[in-house]
Amino acid sequence: MSNNLAIQTNNLTRMFGDFTAVDHISFDVGRGEIFGFLGANGAGKTTAIRMLIGLLEPTEGEATVAGFNVYTEAELIKKRIGYMSQKFSLYADLTVWENIRLYGGIYGLSRDAIKSKANELLETLNLEDARDKRIGSLPLGWKQKLAFSVAVMHEPDIVFLDEPTGGVDPITRRQFWEQIYKVAEEETTVFVTTHYMDEAEYCDRVSIMVDGKIEALDSPNGLKQEFEADDIEEVFVELARGAKRGD
Repeated sequence: MSNNLAIQTNNLTRMFGDFTAVDHISFDVGRGEIFGFLGANGAGKTTAIRMLIGLLEPTEGEATVAGFNVYTEAELIKKRIGYMSQKFSLYADLTVWENIRLYGGIYGLSRDAIKSKANELLETLNLEDARDKRIGSLPLGWKQKLAFSVAVMHEPDIVFLDEPTGGVDPITRRQFWEQIYKVAEEETTVFVTTHYMDEAEYCDRVSIMVDGKIEALDSPNGLKQEFEADDIEEVFVELARGAKRGD
């Protein structure tokens, strides 16, 4: 793998019986790149991500993530990535500190490293006073920012963000993206899915999946020029209009 590439895929495919969920997709993602992975529900995004993070073996094709083969080195991939999902990121019944300690342990950090990272994290997010509060009692925006910070506390090569800002207000979303920019500047690759088309404009490059295939891939400006569109939403709607699959 090139030292400048965090993810490489070639004809990556996943079938479930006769159904092709991901259909021979090929793309590369550079180190420190913010890569937007867009597609309507049913397009195949989640299946593709599950293959890349080592949770689902491809049917065919090739892929490396952080330099490791998705077929034979899935456990090594899991150690070099972070992952945050809108649906499940933190344990609501545990306190802020308990969540940080739990995930630090999962990511293999030492007790001293967890303590140091926790203090740094709480200070950065202005959550020192919430250290012993249960996650379930915090506002959604705080939860999302904390979940992201926890996902990168072990300094992964790549962080996968699956709909990370769902349900939060525009100001909190903007603050969240400031966190993303910061880790990308430190050469952590950010692989993000979102339903907010304005967020796609923040990415270095964007791919758009339709019916299991990547139908477009370029910088936001490149896509807008190619499709003679005013914004990414126009591009997305034009491509998604021809989709056969849905919810």
